[in-house]
Amino acid sequence: MSKPYTGADFSAQIVQDRTWRIKEISDLKSAIKRADEGLRRVLLRALVTLCYAHWEGYVRFSAKKYLEHVAMRRFQYRELNPQFYRNNFLPRLAALSTSRASIADRCALVDEILNSETARFSRVNDDLVNTKANLNFEVFVDICIVCGVPPEALADKATFIDVVLLKRRNAIAHGEDTFVAVGDLDELSNDTIGMMRTFGDTLENHVVLQTYKL
Repeated sequence: MSKPYTGADFSAQIVQDRTWRIKEISDLKSAIKRADEGLRRVLLRALVTLCYAHWEGYVRFSAKKYLEHVAMRRFQYRELNPQFYRNNFLPRLAALSTSRASIADRCALVDEILNSETARFSRVNDDLVNTKANLNFEVFVDICIVCGVPPEALADKATFIDVVLLKRRNAIAHGEDTFVAVGDLDELSNDTIGMMRTFGDTLENHVVLQTYKL
């Protein structure tokens, strides 16, 4: 897929990615409604894993595209939301915390933090958008912070994300006989699709309004 050079490119790419995900969820939902009772039980469990997979996949894809779009503007860090400057050092700080770096190395990093605001943000570190294969609400908030966007729009979905999607998905993935009621069908599909739309729309608004700038 091409790079998100313009705001229109970014919007088109995250909408395209979301569209095929929504179609898969909708197709499986339709199949569940047509299935007999025995098959329906199996497909409902499959729907949980599919909804979680698309939730995680879409957040990771759209967040990376957003950071890539901003990076292609090549702004100096001092022109951007301070979070982008923090992001530049987060992976290195994490590495320092698990290494035996010398005092000299630590001081060099501090000096770089103090003196690099005129450098340009031009490359996205892949480690920044990390769903940890376990995208609970806390991890989602971390990704929002990295992107410099507020997570409040999905705060009311924290329980849905952590319990309805993630906890059930983990139980099913670990071979547990987790029951999913047919009454959960609409909540699973509609809320997952709604969350993807909300997150994508939030990022699009930041691109259109250029609120990533200071």
